[in-house]
Amino acid sequence: MTMTLDIATVQAFLLVADLQSFTRAAEALGTTQAAVSLKLQRLEALLGRRLVERSPRAVRLTADGAAFLDRARALLEAHDRALSGEASVAPSLTIGISDHAAGPELVPLLERLHAMSPNLTLAVTIGFSREMQDAYDAGELDAVIVRQEGSRRGGEKLVEDEFGWFASRRFTLAKGAPLPLATLAPPCGVRAVAVRALDKAAIGWRERFVGGGVTAVVAAALAGLAIAPLARRIALPGLVDIGPAHRLPKLGSSKVMLHSKVSDPAKLAALRAIVATFRSAAALAVR
Repeated sequence: MTMTLDIATVQAFLLVADLQSFTRAAEALGTTQAAVSLKLQRLEALLGRRLVERSPRAVRLTADGAAFLDRARALLEAHDRALSGEASVAPSLTIGISDHAAGPELVPLLERLHAMSPNLTLAVTIGFSREMQDAYDAGELDAVIVRQEGSRRGGEKLVEDEFGWFASRRFTLAKGAPLPLATLAPPCGVRAVAVRALDKAAIGWRERFVGGGVTAVVAAALAGLAIAPLARRIALPGLVDIGPAHRLPKLGSSKVMLHSKVSDPAKLAALRAIVATFRSAAALAVR
């Protein structure tokens, strides 16, 4: 009897391996955790090897699972290439992402999209939440990942971030000196929240560094130039929250939301992968 690998089952295995979670894999596939688990069990039975070690806190590949990983990717890529000849126009997806929301999730997000939809043309714009939201409302973007601001409702929550005042471990502040800040320029919503909190607490501040992106702001904080209001998920190793030590006001939390108008099946599959990858990577970032 000839054994045949099912493409949907192999795809489920790859999602579990990449997202390290049956729950996130199920989200990406638009199915249930039980269905994904059953697919993996059938694949393991077919191959006669245990591919995944399951525990309450983590999902890890076995040695056999790691060995099968590259072959599984090659199979899925060959399958997609075989199908791509039938499509006259490659699907495209335009996404706007808030700079303060992107964080370390952006790299695994793009990797997962490429692995899942290699023929997808992806256009990603990074900017202020308000600008991304305006472009989405104007029909210029298929979807946006932004921080929830003002009275805006709707959308799907991806993660809720806690904010802090982050600086280099070697940062020092002279007694009585105004607080040196590293921020994005207006209309950055995170900057506005930080400035309002300092003004309300009657704490003097000055703008020491204005970055064109969060990467530059984080670099300024790491270099010891200033203090940056950042989500804990985004703050890199080497930065510490000095808020409690300097009795700075709490900045609270903020929701990262996905807004989408997509109805095309291929684009919807890509968006499900985005949601699952973002949540998975965000959970790892705050551990």
